[in-house]
Amino acid sequence: MESTKKLFTTGEFADLCGVKKQTFFHYDDIDLLKPEYKNEKGYRYYSVQQTEVFSVIEMLKEIGMSLAEIKDFLHFKSPKDAIELLTDKEEAMKKKIAKMQRTQQIIQNKKKQIEEALRLDFDRFTIEEREIGYYVLSGDILNCSDKEFTKSIMSFIKYTKQEELDIGYPIGVLIRQEQVEAGDYWNYSHFYMRVDQSDLVEPFIKKAGKYVVGYHKGSYVTIQDTYEKMKAYLSKEGYRICGDSFEEYVIDEVSVSGEDNYVTKIMIQVEEK
Repeated sequence: MESTKKLFTTGEFADLCGVKKQTFFHYDDIDLLKPEYKNEKGYRYYSVQQTEVFSVIEMLKEIGMSLAEIKDFLHFKSPKDAIELLTDKEEAMKKKIAKMQRTQQIIQNKKKQIEEALRLDFDRFTIEEREIGYYVLSGDILNCSDKEFTKSIMSFIKYTKQEELDIGYPIGVLIRQEQVEAGDYWNYSHFYMRVDQSDLVEPFIKKAGKYVVGYHKGSYVTIQDTYEKMKAYLSKEGYRICGDSFEEYVIDEVSVSGEDNYVTKIMIQVEEK
């Protein structure tokens, strides 16, 4: 051992690297990271240069490589191999980061929806100016059977996940103007999900304009009561329905227990009489 060379005991090296010393016992046993020097009593000593090797091991672990794969790479690497591996792992990390950012966006949007819902007056209807909205629609489910309904929602959820369209907005249901006017409130035409404009080449567009906005608290089986109240409100205020109804949960099983506490947002395009 060079007397002028500073070496660290296993405990000191572990402190330097921020792990338990048993980690280096294991790495030595499997020939992944051998100590710089081992004396006649079996005590291990490590050099400061080996912190770089440890950092590489930790980095490769972080991007999903097993210890066996890391060992093969470190023992048989060449500059070309290192470049190829790091290039592949860089691409993998980009995808992982994009996925994490999407997850963060989903969490932020869901949190925002719950926070906004806490400030709502569920007993009040309003006429609001709405901007254009962009949506992805399911297949047509108008007049479908219960079996077809279930199949359609499962297929739609699977599609939005595969295409990475879910950014935390709730899945809603679209009810055509004719059904709303006829009181056929459970006969949905499509499921929908709000998306960014850039996510689809030809998204379904919710028109800009005036919308009556209201909230139904409780199970969907009693939602007709809220629709009838909204119609009465429109008649009193001098408006009539001129477009489809968009329904979506703003408070659901994510934030409350029991259907009686669910809150459904209803938006219907209207115009003055």
